[in-house]
Amino acid sequence: MTLRSFLCALALCAAAPGVSAADLVSKPSPHSVAETLDRLEAAVGNAGATVFARVDHAKGAESVGSELAPAQMLMFGNPKLGTPAMQAAITAGLDLPLRVLAYEDASGQVQVVYHDPAGLAATHNIAADAEVIKMMTGALGKLTDAAVATE
Repeated sequence: MTLRSFLCALALCAAAPGVSAADLVSKPSPHSVAETLDRLEAAVGNAGATVFARVDHAKGAESVGSELAPAQMLMFGNPKLGTPAMQAAITAGLDLPLRVLAYEDASGQVQVVYHDPAGLAATHNIAADAEVIKMMTGALGKLTDAAVATE
C-alpha cells in the first residue's frame, strides 16, 4: 500500500467513525474529482439549492506537508427540505446541509459518496417513510447522477 492510498483510507475512516458502508451511497465517476464536483455544483444550482462550501481535502493535507489523494466535499442544501427535517428533529441540523464527497480511490477511480438519508432518519428518530427523507433521497440521487453522467 502506498502512502497516498494509506492516507486516503485513513482519512475516510477518520471522517466517518461509526458509519457502516451500508449507510453510504457510492457511485463511480468517469470524471476527475474537480470536474465531478463542478458538475455537482452546477446541478445543485440548477435545482435551486444553495452551495455553502466546497472543501479541497488534498489541498488541506498539502498545507501541512502531507499527501492525500484528490478529495473534495461539496456542502449544499435547500431550506424547503432542511427545515421540515429539523422540524421533525432539531438534531438533524448536525447532518445538514447535505454533503457529497468525491475522491480518487487507491486504483485511481473517482468515487462519489454520500450518507443515505435513511441513516439521517434513523440517527435523528425521523420516520423512515417521512416525505422529507424521500425527497432528500431522490434529490441526492438525481444530483449525483448528473455529476457522474457521461454526456
